[in-house]
Amino acid sequence: MEFLPTQISDAVVLVPERHGDARGSFSETFRAEWFPGLDFVQDNHSFSEEANTIRGLHYQEPPDDQAKLLRVGRGRIRDIAVDLRAGSPTFLQQIAVVLTADGGEQLFIPSGFAHGFVTLEPRTEVLYKVTAYYSPSRERGIRWDDPALGVDWQIAGDPVLSPRDEAHPPFDPAVTPFTFGGQ
Repeated sequence: MEFLPTQISDAVVLVPERHGDARGSFSETFRAEWFPGLDFVQDNHSFSEEANTIRGLHYQEPPDDQAKLLRVGRGRIRDIAVDLRAGSPTFLQQIAVVLTADGGEQLFIPSGFAHGFVTLEPRTEVLYKVTAYYSPSRERGIRWDDPALGVDWQIAGDPVLSPRDEAHPPFDPAVTPFTFGGQ
C-alpha cells in the first residue's frame, strides 16, 4: 500500500499494490490496520449512468458524522472533499483527486469534510466505506455550485443532478457543526 499526501494533511490518497497475471489482477483494498481507531460500519455502492453526474456535496452532522474510504469499481471520477472543520488550518479548502478503476486509487476522507464527485465516464461505479450508519435526520448538503466554495468540477455542459442536490443551500461557515480536533 502506498499512501500519497494531499494538500489537506488529514485526507490521503492510497494506491493498493496490484498483483497481476494472465487472469487479471488482485489487490487488497482495505485492512483495518491501515486505519487505527476507525471502525467502518457500512459499505455503499453508487452507480451513475451518465458522465457529468454530480453527487454531492454531502456530509452528516455529529454524532453521526462519517469518515469515508472511496474507490472506483468502474469508470473514473473527480472526487472533491471540502474541509468544514472550524479552526482547521485548511478550513474551507478543498482537495480534488481523479480516481479510476484502472489505477485503483482510493481516497480517505476524514470526518468533518463535505464530499462529492462528478463522473467522468458513463456507467461509473463508486464503492465506499463509512464509519457511521446513514442517518437521514443528520444528513446535510451544500449547493454543488456554491460561489463561496468555488468547486471546479471541470465539466463541460450542464451536470446531471438529483432534485435534492439541486436544492441544497450554500454553506454558512458561521454554523459549521465541526471543529478542528474534535466535535
